[in-house]
Amino acid sequence: MSAVADWFSPATVAEPTRAPARRRAPERPAPRTQKRPRRRAGQLRLRGHIVWMSAFALLLAGVVAVNVAVLRAHVAVTRLESQQTQLQAQNEALSSRLSEASSAPRIEAAAHRLGLVEAPDTSTSYLDLGRP
Repeated sequence: MSAVADWFSPATVAEPTRAPARRRAPERPAPRTQKRPRRRAGQLRLRGHIVWMSAFALLLAGVVAVNVAVLRAHVAVTRLESQQTQLQAQNEALSSRLSEASSAPRIEAAAHRLGLVEAPDTSTSYLDLGRP
């Protein structure tokens, strides 16, 4: 019950405190005889935006340059792949012509045209070179 009574009891008001003493600003050096023109805050802010916009533009130009380089490389790879397929087809055709040209029936026909005849089996003899 005492907590309830304390809650509803009249509040005590604290006395106002004094604000802390302010520090003195350091003394400024004596003014120069020749004054520089002061820049306005807007001028500095505008220059900062120009710097950021030009940096962003350079970044975008770099991204575009990289994309163009990748596209050119892809076109070159595609061209080389088609050339490779074409050369493989030519190699297969040449291999087929070579096997056809070196086949036994073709060689026999060329030999008959030149007047050569096959030796009869009875006129062939074998030498055994394995014995001394």
